[in-house]
Amino acid sequence: MSAPEHSHFSSRNFPEAAKELLADSQLRKNVRHATDVIQAKRNRVVAELPDWEALRDAGSGIRAHALAHLDHYLAEFEQNCMRAGGQVHWARDAVEANRIILGLIQRHEAKEVIKIKTMTSEEIGLNRNLEANGIRPHETDLAELIVQLGHDKPSHFVVPALHKNRQQVRAIFQREMHLPELGDKPEDLCAAARTYLREKYLRIKVAVSGANFLVAENGAVCIVESEGNGRMCLTLPDVLISLVGIEKVIPRFRDLEVLLQTLPRSATGERMNPYNSIWTGVHAGDGPKEFHVVLLDNGRSPILADAEARQTLKCIRCAACLNVCPVYHQTGGHAYESVYAGPIGAILTPQLHSMEEGRSLPYASSLCGACYEVCPVKINIPEVLIHLRGKVVEQDQKTFAGKLDPWNVGMQAAKFVMTSAGRFTLAQHMGQLAQRAFVSKNGFIEHLPFMLSGWTQTRDLKALPAQSFRDWWAQREPRGSAGADAPKGDRDVK
Repeated sequence: MSAPEHSHFSSRNFPEAAKELLADSQLRKNVRHATDVIQAKRNRVVAELPDWEALRDAGSGIRAHALAHLDHYLAEFEQNCMRAGGQVHWARDAVEANRIILGLIQRHEAKEVIKIKTMTSEEIGLNRNLEANGIRPHETDLAELIVQLGHDKPSHFVVPALHKNRQQVRAIFQREMHLPELGDKPEDLCAAARTYLREKYLRIKVAVSGANFLVAENGAVCIVESEGNGRMCLTLPDVLISLVGIEKVIPRFRDLEVLLQTLPRSATGERMNPYNSIWTGVHAGDGPKEFHVVLLDNGRSPILADAEARQTLKCIRCAACLNVCPVYHQTGGHAYESVYAGPIGAILTPQLHSMEEGRSLPYASSLCGACYEVCPVKINIPEVLIHLRGKVVEQDQKTFAGKLDPWNVGMQAAKFVMTSAGRFTLAQHMGQLAQRAFVSKNGFIEHLPFMLSGWTQTRDLKALPAQSFRDWWAQREPRGSAGADAPKGDRDVK
């Protein structure tokens, strides 16, 4: 299989992008406020369920089982979807997916499409591809609409415009919708968006969606959302095209009993989503006349083949890990320079890119474990982060430039020193001498030179003591003397 194609990915690494965004105090304030609100709501509704941990275990089991037998369940879904009147297409990468979707739209001579929020369309750069071919996509999710009209990029899975506040949204709507007198109350903004989109719902005949789940048992597609825009896109157009990652399949309809409890609580702090749409194929006089599902691989198969990283594909895109992550709180989603942000993005993006891009993302974490504690399907993100860090190091060791990288040289030097007691002791003594120029009167190192300065910019470093434990141990009274044989409580230890 050829290497997967992906949407635009910046050449900047995470530290460079994060440093720039850390200077944007308004963005940081917006991100922290929004994620704190969502997390507080999530905590309240989760606490209502005495069997929450059992639901997490069940959800994890459902997703793990589906991935372990993915070939079987995908074939079963295809068979049942086609039996119900749907059409299934297989796309190996972004290029193939874009070609399939573009061909379907052009076949109906459509010049515009309406869209339900879908991460997979962002992943393959669908909007850019459609626009390049003379087709105008209209986002109908409120947050995605804000991002599109603001010529911006999403920064969150569930709330793509989370980094914008009301005043900023109002300014975008005033400019793009030509509404100079628009107020800044939530009701004003929602009314403006509703009026702007209603005409498009009634006029445009081709819709593009993603899916939260594919049900193998009956060929059903499930989408959950909170605004009703999804329901409009699913029922009004004549043609519906759903682009779905192959990992989204679940075995049985009854599995939704678990997942539709954990997903809304984890994503938006709701007991259930206001709109839960499930459909199978086509039905005369009800919904679209033509229904297509495009199953997207685009780098997922290699992830499936990695036993340690496979759990990445269990993700149900709730974004709970983003809301609780201390790194995301400070930087927002744009620092990840990818469609998939936050902790799950830090493990998903590099793997989708075959570890060739996004290599700094596995290091964009404190490994605090908060993401694992809130994940409704128990993805052990810290475990996968460490696994991917190991892959990055292994790849670097194979190149000359990687071997000469300062961090690699430093780690190899540390390995050389710490694998010998003699070298370790010598290094301690040399460190005691070298630190004298930097130790302040209070016994701390407050400033270090060159690349080490990053450590002391935000923290003080305790100086090495004049006598190390190893030195003290070597100089203590020899065994067999009176001191050594004395009762433990009577020793004079200095």
